[in-house]
Amino acid sequence: MDSPPIRVLIVDDDALVRAGLSMMLSNADDLDIVGDVADGAEVIAAVNQYRPDVVLMDIRMPRLDGLAATELLRSRREPPEIIILTTFDSDDHIVRAMRAGASGFLLKHTPPPDIIRAIREVAAGEPMMSPAVLRKMMSYVAGSGADPRRARARELLDRLSEGERAVAALVGQGRTNSEIGGELSLSVATVKAYVSRLLTKLELNNRVQVALLVHDAALDD
Repeated sequence: MDSPPIRVLIVDDDALVRAGLSMMLSNADDLDIVGDVADGAEVIAAVNQYRPDVVLMDIRMPRLDGLAATELLRSRREPPEIIILTTFDSDDHIVRAMRAGASGFLLKHTPPPDIIRAIREVAAGEPMMSPAVLRKMMSYVAGSGADPRRARARELLDRLSEGERAVAALVGQGRTNSEIGGELSLSVATVKAYVSRLLTKLELNNRVQVALLVHDAALDD
């Protein structure tokens, strides 16, 4: 039995961008563009109406920006996955988006096949952390100096068992479940169970936030 298509909601204040994305994504048989809205302030109502699996979210919008909208969505019970799609690629935007609970960050000039692949990966529970984004994140966190986040991160990581810490460390490197399983000689199902326990123990929404926590904790290592 075929899996149902991945339901996608597009959030962008540029009508041409919304139309272009809808047209491009419609070429993928496993994606269903369920709707689009022009502002972050409309996101909650749209998610209630369309029940998307993945939201493509712009950052700069007139009433409520994409970072604030992401925080609102990720605070919900069973929220959709969120990919930030923007023309702005500053370190601050990337890290703020990830801390807000986004599962991916793409620039609008990203080739269409890569956007489609990112949607599929995020819908399957794998974060879209390209090497370039991961390098920016690590550089930004490492350069931010000692602050209360480090102590808090280490306090949270102390809750983990040895096996959980090993999985968390590899999540921090942007590894997929399959790659983590190969590294630690675990099945993918076991890795998924570990990641679920990590999220519960660390009080986080997704594995991207686990990666940020790992890097926060290792600032002066």
